[in-house]
Amino acid sequence: MDIADQIKTIQEELKRLDVALVAVSKTKTPEEILTAYHAGQRAFGENMVQELVAKYDVLPKDIEWHLIGHLQSNKVKYVAPFITLIHSVDSLKLLKEINKQAQKYNRTIGCLLQVHIATEDTKFGLDHVELIELLRSTEFAQLTHIRIKGLMGIATNTPNQKEIKEEFHELKSLFDGIKVSFFKDDAHFDTLSMGMSADYKLAIEQGSTMVRLGSTIFGNR
Repeated sequence: MDIADQIKTIQEELKRLDVALVAVSKTKTPEEILTAYHAGQRAFGENMVQELVAKYDVLPKDIEWHLIGHLQSNKVKYVAPFITLIHSVDSLKLLKEINKQAQKYNRTIGCLLQVHIATEDTKFGLDHVELIELLRSTEFAQLTHIRIKGLMGIATNTPNQKEIKEEFHELKSLFDGIKVSFFKDDAHFDTLSMGMSADYKLAIEQGSTMVRLGSTIFGNR
């Protein structure tokens, strides 16, 4: 099945489930991205700032670009003019820099707070205590050019389906608790980004509202 057919099949599947699709286009050429674009896909996710900026420059401007990889504070300025959603916000320092750069362009930038749910130490993200401390801080309350739209998490890279399921379940429970405690009257806090090509069906079962799919769409690298 080619990219266009694959996109349409997955879009139909996810639309029935009311789950948003981010096509992970890292390492993919602009031509491959355009094939998905012409099949109706608009949200694309990139890991590296440099690669993202290069693609933004040459591809249609109605694409919604999502930054899904770890973001260093000193690189925020390069994506601030156009980024739709940053999935990987894992510190107050980073949020403050996003706010500062967004203000320069008179924008409000959508952000997801990344929560560490995997057993691997290599994964980024806030733990539960850090997340709550951030949301309670007076500094956070002063950030007027960012909008927290939800949470993001990456499960452990393991064949153990039970472990993955439990990690996703834990993140959904946290999402529900944070929504009630901090964003009760905020309709924008509605995104739980969890699930990639290997585990997105499990993630959806556990309550994901947004999945990030690369190889499922574009094939293996």
